Amino acid sequence: MMKKRSNVYGKMSESSTTTTSSTSREEQTEWEMRPGGMLVQKRSENKDVPAPNVRLRVAYGALRHEISVNSQATFGEVKKLLTAETGLQPDEQRVIFRGKERENGEYLDTCGVKDRSKVMLMEDPSSIERRVIEMRRNAKIQSARRAISDVSMEVDKLAEQVCAMEKSISNGVKVPEVQITTLIEMLMRLAIKLDSISAEGDALAQKNLQGKRVQKCVETLDVLKISNARVKPVIVTTKWETFDPPPSTAQWEFFD
Repeated sequence: MMKKRSNVYGKMSESSTTTTSSTSREEQTEWEMRPGGMLVQKRSENKDVPAPNVRLRVAYGALRHEISVNSQATFGEVKKLLTAETGLQPDEQRVIFRGKERENGEYLDTCGVKDRSKVMLMEDPSSIERRVIEMRRNAKIQSARRAISDVSMEVDKLAEQVCAMEKSISNGVKVPEVQITTLIEMLMRLAIKLDSISAEGDALAQKNLQGKRVQKCVETLDVLKISNARVKPVIVTTKWETFDPPPSTAQWEFFD
């Protein structure tokens, strides 16, 4: 009589095969740590099958934008795309999804982003504060430039008068001293006006330039005051011609 022994070895062989295949599958599965400490199955690096794109609906205040992005992109890449739409730099953006602000390194698919998902975009409060400060600074610079430009135009006019006065005195024509004194006073007022202007950068350079022009005009007038005192006034004499007045009485003829 023959006995069957295939059952025992058959079961052992089947069990061994199942264990081996299970171990093989586990060895083939690779894992990776995502930002935030989440352990997930590593993405396939097969470049022949690219990840699909998803459309995101972005709410930014009263504005609405829609962008297309790879489903395996990060929120940092989303911010770069939103820069072209909103004008905000990536470091000025805060992206909210499912009530939570998302970090730049977080992946869309890991966070549950799907096609037509809605995200909220907010401007970082610190960037708003920086913009306000920058706007005030620019406004201050523009105001200083306008004020310096106005002073420059006044200096141009007074400088022309100084040149005309210098030419007259060099030609021996005496100028009333009050004119020289008045010009000096007007230039000193412009110097005080320049000192009161708060400027920086290019505006500060223009301010210093106009200050030097004013100082040069004042120094020129101080020299002209001395030269003008040495000029002798010119006496003009005129020889007048006299004419005999017409007769005041007329000769009358008498008739009988």
